Amino acid sequence: MSPPQSRPGGSAHASHAAHPVRGIALLICAVSCFAVMEAVVKVLASRNPVGVIVWARYFFNMLLLLVFMGPGLGAGLLRTHRPGLQWLRGAILGVSSVCFFAGLPFLPLAEAAALTSIGPILVAMLAVRLLGERAPPGTAWALMVSFIGVLLIVRPGGAVFTWAALLPLGSALCYAAYQILTRRLSTIDDGRVTQFYGALAATLLLSVPLPWVWQMPERPLDIALMVGVGALGGFGHLLLVQALKLAPASLLAPFAYGHIVISLTLGLLVFGAMPDAIALSGMALIVGTGVVMAVRQRRG
Repeated sequence: MSPPQSRPGGSAHASHAAHPVRGIALLICAVSCFAVMEAVVKVLASRNPVGVIVWARYFFNMLLLLVFMGPGLGAGLLRTHRPGLQWLRGAILGVSSVCFFAGLPFLPLAEAAALTSIGPILVAMLAVRLLGERAPPGTAWALMVSFIGVLLIVRPGGAVFTWAALLPLGSALCYAAYQILTRRLSTIDDGRVTQFYGALAATLLLSVPLPWVWQMPERPLDIALMVGVGALGGFGHLLLVQALKLAPASLLAPFAYGHIVISLTLGLLVFGAMPDAIALSGMALIVGTGVVMAVRQRRG
């Protein structure tokens, strides 16, 4: 999960900044949901196909959105002016999750989360190229420093120096493209429609290979955990949307890096994995760069 980059509902209103403390609290709850979800996925992926887990994540997420939004919007959930962009955005989201979840069985939780946290810097770079936005001051330096952080985490002799490190990096790139499409669609469609299309498109995409990768979980607990993964992902996203209604994204972005701190704690408590000093330095560079960029954007 990358820090907030855009408001999923369209234009900003003055009331969005009326409850910043509540917004920050909801954001911390949201990233906690994402971090716990990733820890559960890491446990599930040790004995279940990743394709089944990712499909369950979006299928139950979609059901949750239907429960919360269906009664109010009905068929309006599918009303879009740019169906092609909506389906593309959802497909990219699904691929991003596949890459990240596939890397979790092979990587420590905190390092995997840290590698995906270069996403906001990639978004800033892509926004300049694809959306014509003005790059925040220091974007090039931020990208360079973040890349150094990645090299410190993924280095010869380190625990993450394997081919699997490419998976969270690929996830970050896909998620950056997903964020760019989200920004584009925020001026076209209702944010709730965009949110539902993301879950729907990802579910349909991941359903295509499902007959070939399907394996019924042997443990009843795993079925419950897969439902929990979908619920945590969906609930976390709903909390994120609500947080963005109460406080501006520029204020919330630095706090979203708490995701790495929570992942680090879960990795230690659940899996007994603690990054070494060099990897921790790389994480600090990535987090510090993201926070500085978010503060600069807010002041700008």
